[in-house]
Formats: sequence, C-alpha cells, structure tokens
Amino acid sequence: MTFPQFVYRNVVRNKRTYSAYFLSSAFSVMIFFIYALFIFHPDIKKGVTSGIAVQLMTTAEVIMYVFSFLFVLYSVSTFLKSRKREFGILMMHGMTRSQLNRMVFLENMIIGMGAIVFGMGAGMITGKLFLMIGSKMIGIPPLPFYLSEKALLLTVGAFLILFFSISLFTTILVRVNKLIDLFQAGEKPKKEPKVSVFLSLLSAILLIASYYLAATATLLTLMIRMLPVIGMTIIGTYFFYTQLSVWITKMLQKNRLLFWKKTNLITIASLAYRLKDNARMFFMVTIVSTVAFCAVGTLASMNVMNKQLDVEYPAEISYIAKDDQTVHQQNLQQIQAELKEKKIEYITNEAPIKYVAVAASTDAYAPEKLLVVSFSDYKKISQAAGFEFNEKPLVGNEILEMRTSSFSNLEQITYTLKQDHIKLRQDDATENVVFPIQLIFDQGIVVSDELFGRLSPVNTEIFTGFYTKELEQTAGLATNLVTDGLVYFSDNKPYKMTVSGTLYEKQMGMYKMMLFVALLIGAVFFIAAGSFLYFRLYADLDYDRRQYLTITKVGLTDQELNKIVTQQLALLFFVPIVVAFVHSAFAFMALQSLYELSIAKEMVIVLASFFIAQFIYFYFIRYRYLRNLKKSLI
Repeated sequence: MTFPQFVYRNVVRNKRTYSAYFLSSAFSVMIFFIYALFIFHPDIKKGVTSGIAVQLMTTAEVIMYVFSFLFVLYSVSTFLKSRKREFGILMMHGMTRSQLNRMVFLENMIIGMGAIVFGMGAGMITGKLFLMIGSKMIGIPPLPFYLSEKALLLTVGAFLILFFSISLFTTILVRVNKLIDLFQAGEKPKKEPKVSVFLSLLSAILLIASYYLAATATLLTLMIRMLPVIGMTIIGTYFFYTQLSVWITKMLQKNRLLFWKKTNLITIASLAYRLKDNARMFFMVTIVSTVAFCAVGTLASMNVMNKQLDVEYPAEISYIAKDDQTVHQQNLQQIQAELKEKKIEYITNEAPIKYVAVAASTDAYAPEKLLVVSFSDYKKISQAAGFEFNEKPLVGNEILEMRTSSFSNLEQITYTLKQDHIKLRQDDATENVVFPIQLIFDQGIVVSDELFGRLSPVNTEIFTGFYTKELEQTAGLATNLVTDGLVYFSDNKPYKMTVSGTLYEKQMGMYKMMLFVALLIGAVFFIAAGSFLYFRLYADLDYDRRQYLTITKVGLTDQELNKIVTQQLALLFFVPIVVAFVHSAFAFMALQSLYELSIAKEMVIVLASFFIAQFIYFYFIRYRYLRNLKKSLI
C-alpha cells in the first residue's frame, strides 16, 4: 500500500468524524457557486435592480469566503486535538515528523477537493431552482440555467487556495509530544475547573449593561450605542462561558437537594468540566448564531417597513402643482385615465398649501418660509387615506407640527412671521402624515381654519391626492411624469409627485433580494454552528464511552443512560442557542426603534424557525450518538 493510498483509507475510515465538516464545507461551496452563477449570468444585467443585486451577492461571496476560512481552520484544529492517540500509534510504528505533516496535509486536501466537487455538483443540480427563485425576487424574467466558466474558475480557484492554505497551515499546528503524552491525551484526569469571581461578575455586568442599552435605544441613540453594545456583548459572552457559567454550576453543586437527586449527580458533576472544555466552542456558536439570527431578522423586519409605506404615503398618488400652468390639468387627466384603464376605483381630494414668510425662529435652522395647511384640509386628507381621526380642532394661533414620517422628533419651536409679527408656537405634532417627506421643502405646520384664512402667502400650491385600496396596482402609472415613482421638490419641474405603488414595488424588490441573500448566508452560518457542536461531541466520544461504561458497571439502567445523555446533549446544543436568542431579542428591541409599527411578529417567526431547525438537528444527532455509545457498552 502506497502512502497516498494509506492517507485515502485513513480518511474513509474516519468518515463519521469528518462527515459534518465535509458536508458543511460542501454546502459553503454550493452557495458560493450559486452566487457566482448569478453574478456572471449574461442576462442578469437586464433587471432594474440587477446592479445592486450583483453588489449584494459579491459582498455575500466575500463574507462567506472569510467565514469559510475561519470555519475550516477551527474544524481542522479540533480534529488534530482529538487524534493525538492515533498520532502516537503512527509515531510508535516509525512515522517521521515530516511524514505526519504530509499525511495531515494530504487528508485535508482530499476532503477539500471532495467538498469542492460535491458542492459544485449540488450547485449545478439545484442551480436552476435558485436562479428561478432569485430572478423572481430580484424582479427580472426567469433566468435560464447558464454554466459560466468564470463561475467555475472562481469557485474552484477560491476554495483550492482556501483548502491549500489551511492544509499548509495545519502542519504547523501538529505538535508531536512524547509518545506517552500522546497515548494518554484522552485518559489524563481533567483538572478541577477554576473560576474567577471578578470575571464572573464582570460578565454579568457587561451583559446586563449591553441589554439595557439595547432595550432603551432610540432612533437618535441607536447608531451611537451600536458599537459599544456589540463590544460589551462579545466580551461578556466569552466570560459567561469561561467563568460565569462554571461559577453557576459550582453553586448548583452546593445545593444538596438538587445535586443528589437521582441522576443529577452525574449530569451536574460533569457539567462544569463540559462548560470549561467547550467554552470557546460555545462562544463561537453563540456569536455565529446571533449573527445569523440578526441578519435574517433584520431583513425580515423590512416587511414592516413596507407596511409603513401606507402610513407615510397617505395618497396612493400625490400631485402638487407649484403654479397655475395648464400642464397640471393635462397631467391630472392622464392619471385619471390610467386609473380608469386599469379599472382601479379611487377618490380624489384637493387642498391648498400656503407658504408664509418667516421673520425669526427659535430653531437652529431658521426657514425663510413655512408650509401651512388648514386643520380642515388636514382632516380631509387623513379621512380620505383611511386613518382614524380623533384630534380636536385647532383654535386661534394653535398649531401642530406636520408629521412627514412614522417618526416625529418633536421640538418646541416658536416662529415669528413677517406678517404682523404673528408668533406661532408648536407644542405637539399631527397624528397622521399629511404629505410624503419627498414633497416638502421646509418645515410644515397645521393651523386653525381661521388663522389659515388670515395668512398672506408668499406663494400657493395645490395638492391633489388619489386614494385607492389597490396600492400595488398603481405600480407603473404615469411613468412619463415620474422617475421610479418620484418627482422631488428639488427637480426642475412645475410639479411634485409620488406614486406609492411604484415605490412599493421597488422597495419590495430590494427587500426580497436582500432577504434571499441573507437567508443563504444565514443557512451557511447556522449549519456551520451545528457542525461546531458535532465536532465537539464526537471529539469527546471516547472519553464519554469510558465514563458511561464505568457507571454502567455499578447499576446504571438503559433508561437512566438515555436521560443523562439527553440532558447533557440538550445543554450542549441549546445553551449557546438560547444565549444567542437572548442576544438577538435585545438586538431586535434596539431595531424596533427604527419602526413605528411592531416587528414582534416577524422576529418571533425568525427565532421560532431557527429553534425548530435546531430541535430537529438535536434529535437526529442524539439518535446517532446514543446508537454509537451503546454499541461500545455491549
């Protein structure tokens, strides 16, 4: 038998240990290859949002490649630690240090090349399906399957470099100690885990502080707090696993009623050792899972942003005429004709807008003129848009700040008008949006009907709103009047206009495209997190066999063995996931500050989906682990 044949058979014999690493690597290759098929597809440039799609997928490629590098490096280092006894046997039979390094290098390359072939094969088989789903989300016609040479070369070249670099680097990680140390690597008694009370308290303080800052974040403080909260959460999580969790376990051991109850003695006694030994793995799984949950959850929350579009655009089509040119009547007639052609039922509403000159203002940015709408017109617009209206009419010089989005950063501002030096003080804001923010140049206010009639404007505009319950059907209307559904106040045209159906279609296309990219990356991260758990579990299998074999000799029943193993595996699988859930929940609380509407439903769906996937994976691994464990106990 030649040396390469020996290496190949060595990999095949350890296929159970390598299976999760191989499949996770192959899955990463498959997703990378599918993204490459999108990026280099000749028909991708035909879509309106195709440029952004290519940029997003290119970014995803880079993120996934960097993550794959770290994932493979960690996986290989874990395997090397669990094979010290095997290395000892080979060294005892005359294997040299250079031959050992060569063996490790070739093993990694065999697995890597196998993962590349398998991953690209799976990508070719499923590529058509992903192209269909992706093209629908991007908003372009279905893409035919096209096997790009560039996609092939990029995937093969990138992952060959990755596996070659890792394989070369792992030869440095191989530490050949004394043979006796290699043989006793898995049999040496573990040292009593030490814990620092100071670091345990520091972990609790950092996590509680980061949770508080995230839960109390506002729209103004979110960006300022983001980096400190992320830093405190990462440091706090690391010390939670290495210190605080071990300290909590030691406290449980002192509770005799709990510790001496049935099989808790075995479960809790080994828990401190497992937590200390697996601290880094738990930390990595928690952080990777949190990133996956937050990435998917953030984009899932964008569905709420689309719902806010109804709130922020009271009229499905808003048209503001800046002057009295005849072209405005022609434009409005065209809009009406297109609505009738599409058989869309609608109502219209008109309201005058006055711009009054401002002499002084307590605001840091003092506007030269102020947009003014009467209270009765504000009420008509709100009711036509379907909003509930419970606001009391304004009297005298009372005013309301004009809300232009779901958020209102109310400031108490006093305006002094040039007309008779009238002083207006705003103490509150409107409950509903009056006009889309894109159509307003300066601050706007709502005043009483009596005051509106007395004001002498610098200039006057006429707002016309078209209201319909069929928002999506207005997409593509009046394309000759708007650009992507908008004509801004700054555009050199005699009118301002928005078509919310077109804006909704564009926003939904962007949302679906980003969600498609995030789901695939999230899947890679989540599967990798599961692989970390699998590696650690089978790395300790020989130790667990000896432990349970000893306990079985003193009367441990099969049912009690199942209970102990299930409890320990549940801790191994669900502790990092539960911590990641808690991290994600507070991250979503901070994210909520970006929305007026609740994102709780979307977040529950995301977390529940990940939990169900983890639960299925847990039972699958539990079944295989118990089967392998019991075989050695017979």
